[in-house]
Amino acid sequence: MIRRSRLERAEQLGAATVRLAAGQTQRQVAAELGVARSTLQDWRKPEAVGAAPAVLAAWMETPEGVRWLHQLVLAAHFSITLQGAAGIRVVCQFLELSGLSAFVGASYGTQQGLNAALEEALVAVAEEQRAALARGMPHRDLTVCEDETFHPQMGLVALEPVSGFLLLEQYAADRQAATWTQALQEALVGLDVAVIQGTSDEAGALHRHVEVDLGVHHSPDLFHGQHEVSKATSLHLARQVRQAAATVTAAQTRWAVERAAQQAYEDQSPRPCGRPPAFAARIRAAVSEVVQAEIAHAEAQARQCEARELVRELGIGYHPYDLECGQAQPVEQVAQRLNDVWTRLGRLAAAAELPTRARERLAKAQRLTTQLLATIPFFFATLQVQVEALALPLDLERALVEELIPALYLERVAERSTLAEPRHRLRALSRQLLEPLRHGAHPIQALPSTEIARLEQVAGECADRFQRSSSGVEGRNGQLALHHQGRHRLSDRKLAALTAVHNYHIRRADGTTAAERFFSRAHETLFTQALQRMPLPPRPARRRLRPPKPPYLMPLAA
Repeated sequence: MIRRSRLERAEQLGAATVRLAAGQTQRQVAAELGVARSTLQDWRKPEAVGAAPAVLAAWMETPEGVRWLHQLVLAAHFSITLQGAAGIRVVCQFLELSGLSAFVGASYGTQQGLNAALEEALVAVAEEQRAALARGMPHRDLTVCEDETFHPQMGLVALEPVSGFLLLEQYAADRQAATWTQALQEALVGLDVAVIQGTSDEAGALHRHVEVDLGVHHSPDLFHGQHEVSKATSLHLARQVRQAAATVTAAQTRWAVERAAQQAYEDQSPRPCGRPPAFAARIRAAVSEVVQAEIAHAEAQARQCEARELVRELGIGYHPYDLECGQAQPVEQVAQRLNDVWTRLGRLAAAAELPTRARERLAKAQRLTTQLLATIPFFFATLQVQVEALALPLDLERALVEELIPALYLERVAERSTLAEPRHRLRALSRQLLEPLRHGAHPIQALPSTEIARLEQVAGECADRFQRSSSGVEGRNGQLALHHQGRHRLSDRKLAALTAVHNYHIRRADGTTAAERFFSRAHETLFTQALQRMPLPPRPARRRLRPPKPPYLMPLAA
C-alpha cells in the first residue's frame, strides 16, 4: 500500500480536479495518477470540519493550504516553545482557540512529536551552518566570557562578547578547570580562532582554566567588584538613614508636645498658682534635639549618596581612555583613580561604623585592583601589536592609535550608557576625535576605499578588545532560567535547540544574527531550513462521542 503525504494528496487532488473539469472520466484520471478509483472518490468527498467555513476547508486541501498550515503550526512551536519559554500545551491551546484543530491534530502526543522533530531539525541545521561558515572564515583573536548556570543541572556557558555568539553551552558533571578547558577546546574545533583573553568572575576554577590551561590573560568582571561594594554598604547605610529619619520624627514630636504643653498652660484661666514650668528650657532642648537629629539624618543620607557615587566612580575610572578628553589613560592614572575610591570607601566605612562583615566585603572588592590594572597594559600591548602588523606610515599609525581607536571606543561606551547626558557627551567627543580624519587633506583620505574600510575594521577590533564585564553570559543564563521555570528540566536536545535559535535566528536592530557577526558572513534562515526538513502536521483524529454516564442512583428494572 502506498501512503501518500498530505501534500502529495493535495497536489494529486488538484491535478485530478483540473482533468475532470476538462472532461476526462474518473477511471481515466485515476489511472493516470496511479491511484484507485475508489481512493479518488474518497478524496473528493467533502470532510466535516466543524465550525470552519466551507471555503476555508476547501482551501486547506490545496497544496498552498497544506504548505501554509505546515508553516503556521511550526511557527507556533518555534515562537511559543523556543522563544516564549512556554510549553507544548500552550501550542495545543493555540490550535484549539484559533480553530486550526479542525485541520491538524491538536493532542499533546501529536504536538510533542512535532516539537521533538523541530528541535532535532534546528540542531542539525545549526551544525551544518556552523561547518559551512567556518570554512574560509578569517582568523580571529577571541575574548571569551564564561560562567556556570544551574537549572538544575550544571551548565557551562561561553560567549564571544562582541558578536554575542555562543561558543559553548552544554551540561557538565562538574565545573573544574579541566572540565572547562576540555569543553571549550571541543567547542572551538574547526574554527580559525585563538583565545587571547578570558573574562569571568573570581571562581578559582575559571582562573586556572584561563591563566594556566589556556595560558592567556584573565580580565576580571568589574561588576562583581561593584556588587561586593554595594552589598557591603547599601543595606547598612539604608538602615542608618531609616533610623535617623525615625529619630528626627521622634524629636519633632517631642518638640510639638512641649509647645502644645506651653500653649495649654498659657490658655488656662485663671492660671495656677506658683512658678510656671520651665517651658523655654524644655523647648530649647527639644529644638536642639531636632537639629542634632536632622544633622545626623543629613549625614546618613550623604554617606548613602556617596557610596552610590563611589560605585559608579569605579566604572567611570576603569577605562583605557579618559572619558572626559578621549586620551589614553596610563595605568598609573587608572590606579590613582581606583585608589582614591578605595580610600574614600575606607573613610566612609569608619564614619558609618560598618560591621566587620561589610569591611571584609570591601577588602574583597579592593583585591580586584591588581587584576583590573593588569588589563590596561594588556589592552594597549595587544593594540600596538595589531596596529604594527598593518605596516602603516608613522602619521597614519599615530592617527589610528590616538584618534580613530579612541573615537570608536567612546562610541561603544556611549551605546552602553543608560543616561542621556553622558551618552550625548561621549558621542560628541567621539565625533570631535573623528573630525580631523574626515578632512580631505588628511593622509588617510588618500587611501583606497577598501584600505580605509580595512583600517576601520581593525580599529573596531582593537576598541572591542577591552572587556571588563561578562554580562552577556549573565543575560543568557537569565534566559535559560525562564525556560527552566516552565519545564523544571532542560534536556540536551532542548538546550542545543535554544543555542541554535540564539546564534542563527535572533537578530539585533541592524538585522544581523550572532553567527553573521561572528563569522562575518551571511547564512540561510534557520527557520526556513528547518521547515524544509519537518514532516507535515497530521490530520485531526475523528472524535468519537463518549456515551454519558448513567446516574449512580438509577433504579433497576423489576
